[in-house]
Amino acid sequence: MQRKFPIAAAAALLLVPLAASAAYADAPEQIVNGTFDSGTDPWWWTGNSPASVVDGRLCANIPAGTTNPWDAILGQNAIRLQAGESYRLAFTASGSIPVTVRANVQLADPPYTQEISEAPALSPEPHDFSYTFTAAADTTGGQVAFQVGGSATAWTFCVDNVSLQGGAPPPVYVPDTGPRVRVNQVGYLANGPKQATVVTDATAPLPWQLRNAGGTVVASGTTSPKGVDPTSGQNVQTADFSRYTTVGSGLTLSVDGDTSVPFDIGVNTSYEKLRTDALSWFYVQRSGIEISNAIAPGYGRAAGHLGVAPNQGDTDVPCQAGVCDYRLDVRGGWYDAGDHGKYVVNGGIAAYQLMSTFERTKTAANTRPDKLADGSLRLPEHGNKVPDVLDEARWELEFMLRMQVPAGQPLAGMVHHKVHDQNWTGLPLDPAADPQPRELHPPSTAATLNLAATAAQGARLFAPYDKAFANKLLAAARTAYSAALAHPAVYAPASDGNGGGAYDDADVSDEFYWAAAELYLSTGERVYRDAVMASPWHTADVFKPEGFSWQFTAAAGRLDLATVPNGLPDRARVRQSVVDGARKYLAAVRANPYGIAYAPTTGKYEWGSNSAVLNNLVVVATAFDVTGAAEFRDGVVTGMDYLLGRNALNQSYVTGFGERSSHNQHTRIYAHQLNQALPNPPSGSLAGGPNSNLQDPLAAKLLAGCAPQFCYVDDINSYSTNEIAINWNSTLSWVASFMADQGEGRGATPACSVSYSNVIDLGSAFVAQATVKNTSRQTIENWRLRYSYTGTQQVQLAVNGTATQTAADVEIRPWQSRLRPGEQTTIVIVGTVPWGPNNAPATFSCG
Repeated sequence: MQRKFPIAAAAALLLVPLAASAAYADAPEQIVNGTFDSGTDPWWWTGNSPASVVDGRLCANIPAGTTNPWDAILGQNAIRLQAGESYRLAFTASGSIPVTVRANVQLADPPYTQEISEAPALSPEPHDFSYTFTAAADTTGGQVAFQVGGSATAWTFCVDNVSLQGGAPPPVYVPDTGPRVRVNQVGYLANGPKQATVVTDATAPLPWQLRNAGGTVVASGTTSPKGVDPTSGQNVQTADFSRYTTVGSGLTLSVDGDTSVPFDIGVNTSYEKLRTDALSWFYVQRSGIEISNAIAPGYGRAAGHLGVAPNQGDTDVPCQAGVCDYRLDVRGGWYDAGDHGKYVVNGGIAAYQLMSTFERTKTAANTRPDKLADGSLRLPEHGNKVPDVLDEARWELEFMLRMQVPAGQPLAGMVHHKVHDQNWTGLPLDPAADPQPRELHPPSTAATLNLAATAAQGARLFAPYDKAFANKLLAAARTAYSAALAHPAVYAPASDGNGGGAYDDADVSDEFYWAAAELYLSTGERVYRDAVMASPWHTADVFKPEGFSWQFTAAAGRLDLATVPNGLPDRARVRQSVVDGARKYLAAVRANPYGIAYAPTTGKYEWGSNSAVLNNLVVVATAFDVTGAAEFRDGVVTGMDYLLGRNALNQSYVTGFGERSSHNQHTRIYAHQLNQALPNPPSGSLAGGPNSNLQDPLAAKLLAGCAPQFCYVDDINSYSTNEIAINWNSTLSWVASFMADQGEGRGATPACSVSYSNVIDLGSAFVAQATVKNTSRQTIENWRLRYSYTGTQQVQLAVNGTATQTAADVEIRPWQSRLRPGEQTTIVIVGTVPWGPNNAPATFSCG
């Protein structure tokens, strides 16, 4: 989630002697974000004293009846002190009642040795305080702590302008990048491309050796010099060992006197696990439901935001002042990222990608729908005969439906942009313990079109499983689209960023295109087709170097128009545009020595760059689905190497995958780095990735001047480089599913070709014929024809075969059960169409 914070007023001058001020004016600052201009990070507090930024100050509600000062604390850790150096602790503080607190500089862990412990007397009027001391010991584990317990009366503590100056400047941050030989730490498909990147001063080719787990050299060759990589500033070479196809584990690659971390060859099972983990991640992000420890071991927690104290939402939420005079039940959905907010525009693209992961099993060859079926993921809806991936998407869709403005109200049919806390909260914070008031923010055209698009997509996908829900989705989509047409320029303001991200977007022409596309694909109606054809995005290049995102969704519409069967008169051009876009991303993969499918025009990496890499790989993978050309599949395989360790930091950005994987992502729920009683993010969590703009205090402090690939730190306080987010895990899920479907990198040759056409189409009924030809060199015996409809078609009978249909999946057992090479047979199919278009299936299999 990208956040924007208002800049606070300049800090007041500290009331200390002029000579003392001058003495410390140029001394190094040890406190991060002492003015709270960037929210609350990296400050923490005890669970009984929830804090947030109010009017530019950090304020905490201190409970009554505590006994000791340390019974309630606010503080900051990782303070560096140097023995013998002088320091000045300064701050501005107030209390809603007269009270004396403790201001300590001490060790963060037992025995909590104090360097200084002062007792400022607070009053309702803010006062400045300043203390000096000389450190007695060296430490990198110091702590500034305000101990504010011990009062019989509840009160509010506020602090600002916290500063600890003195000592030596913090050392220049140098990341631990491990071995100079960078590989995909998970490993490589046996029959896929296998490349590594070597960081070296050498400019001439170098010999490389591939060793198995026993240390035996099993392959060797020489590297290819690539010069200085502009994304990392490193001189690099690449080693290509694609010809080695023997399956094994624990292999290593040695070049230039260094050896890689161990990796495997033959890793389809690892990508199967990644598919499951990345998709199951959404369950533990759910709001409004108890997370079962039996389903997600180690991640069980109480339901958050169900109106149970101290929560103040989400079953009866008012609008921001002046926005509306009604209240809505907006429970459910997914927590967006590291915070507890829920945002329709980010939920929209995430739900879309989960549904697209499923829809791809209907439109692409050699997929594994069983891996997304009922019982395949870690979630509670098993046994309902609905694919688990659709169950998970439904959790978000139902929340989005609740965000729609009710009939009879101003802006009826529009959708509220977001719901979140009134003020920012700190880390860690369990959702069920969030005490902040919740607010509905104004409706926006962007949010409204996100509902129109995803509800329309969901209508065709849920129709075979839950007709009532599908009808509800389609009705909501139509209503939302009409409301957006009536209010085409209602934008979420960039200034609305207190307590949650703004998610502002002042150009919604792309959302109109996407929504029209999904409505047309689901209904086949001319009005939506005409809107698609009239959109300037329909013939524009929608595949930008920076990739698509929640803020630019035209590519989502284009991808579905290319893959989901439809009657567009220029569909061949639409499909070719995806191939052309994929070639640009493929060129980026080939040009970069780390194989990165991301080459932004500015040369700078943006917030959530890893999701941009993955969204570009979605386009490349779709080109493979459209063409079957192996170069696109191989491009996706190579592009995944970057995310799984073949990068300048030697960092796998997916938790639990690779020897050096991210595990301290920014999140209030999985905050093990701050509280060891809490878990790290679950396996399959994607980190946001390098961000050249360094938009959080820690990144700005540690990474100034970084080359793009180095603008990342695996620290919970770096929300601009290391957050988790639903729209990042959704694209990871899509690509992981694609990778898992590739087996070991060499797809099976189809045994037949199928020509399907509607002979009679009466709208609600049809007669079709499928001509099946054996294109293999072997006679096929006792074969079945299998395919899936992308609409609501229902087969009633096969004239010269026996047909069965489960949901949208059809299997026909032909009477001619034996086909010799080159022989063909035609099957006549009679069916009905409850609603929507009657397009031919996209892909077939026989065997």
